[in-house]
Amino acid sequence: MREVPEYPGRRVKGREALIKVAAIQLEPHVGDLEYNLNNSVELIRKAARDGVKLMVLPELCSSGYMFNSRAEAMAVAQPVPDGPTVQAWLAAARDGDCYIVGGVAEREGNKCYNTAALVGPEGYIGKYRKIHLWDEEKLFFEPGDLGLPVFHLPFGRVGIMICYDGWHPEVARILALQGADIICDPTCWVLVEGLIDLENPISPWVHAAAAHVNGLFMICADRCGTERGCTFLGNSCVVGPTGFLTKRGSVDRQEILSAEVNLTAARYRHWTDLADPFADRRVDVYDRLLGYRPVDRGQ
Repeated sequence: MREVPEYPGRRVKGREALIKVAAIQLEPHVGDLEYNLNNSVELIRKAARDGVKLMVLPELCSSGYMFNSRAEAMAVAQPVPDGPTVQAWLAAARDGDCYIVGGVAEREGNKCYNTAALVGPEGYIGKYRKIHLWDEEKLFFEPGDLGLPVFHLPFGRVGIMICYDGWHPEVARILALQGADIICDPTCWVLVEGLIDLENPISPWVHAAAAHVNGLFMICADRCGTERGCTFLGNSCVVGPTGFLTKRGSVDRQEILSAEVNLTAARYRHWTDLADPFADRRVDVYDRLLGYRPVDRGQ
């Protein structure tokens, strides 16, 4: 793998944003909070020992994904950041000197959210609540109400999306326009009869395209295995402006897919001297941020 992925004509200098990142693919057990917590922490520690500084865990990996009722989802949901899962990830981040993005079923009052928490060696940093709910998620979760924040970490600017957000190109574009160098994507890619199957795993290609057209990196962490009759796609990966930087993960086993990336490459988005996809945007025709208004998160 080349040190810095380049477009023709791209001038990339510096190593100040060179870090090792990883998508951690695992298999949660629905409703088994203790197993899911211990399993995630074990893999976090393994990745940290291997020098990973930014790692992503799958969507809803604290709880499992296939709920039978809203009551079941609420029963396994936790407050963020004060619940046991995020607190354990905080301790692992301090011990491993790393940053972790992981999917949590979040409870706030009588509401439940599909959330990704971001923690680091210095503590809790923030969270993102999924704004595009897929299929039956609409029965269990509230739509996200925290907007599309970008978090400033020591090595670069990090945005977060969750799974189905990736099928809405506005999400990655808005994060990129706010300066994100890398998007962390906890996901639960599933097989969809007649559309997405093992021979045609569309999901990683959708996200690779988003990374390419926005000139940034993405860490896509899917779960593997089956749960209550639902088969998950696996295929976790790290992608960059020029394509896949890791192999795509398996369908049926836990693994850590890591790559060394230079986030500086996300700050030189021009392809040639006369082709700069962001500078060439026709903001006289459409709004610069596609009508997006940042949310005052107050936290």
